Amino acid sequence: MNMIRPVSDLRNNFADISKTVHETGKPVFLTKNGYGDMVVLSMEAYENLRLESEIYFKLLEAEREAEASDKRYSSKDVLKAVREAAGAGELV
Repeated sequence: MNMIRPVSDLRNNFADISKTVHETGKPVFLTKNGYGDMVVLSMEAYENLRLESEIYFKLLEAEREAEASDKRYSSKDVLKAVREAAGAGELV
């Protein structure tokens, strides 16, 4: 369940909010005059969210490229290209 607190709690109960976001890994939603105003996250949760978002957009881009082309690659082709890009040659 989302934790929703007034924005004044950020000033008055900062330590409690900080502890909550670090222990739960979940955001705390802050309201101002009864309306949503801000979201507080731990740095770790923020970085995870950014990474997930980046991966999502790369997968979306790959899906769009796949829809625009009929060319498909076998797993052997992909593995060979990865090895060449990494300069690994024939490791497996």
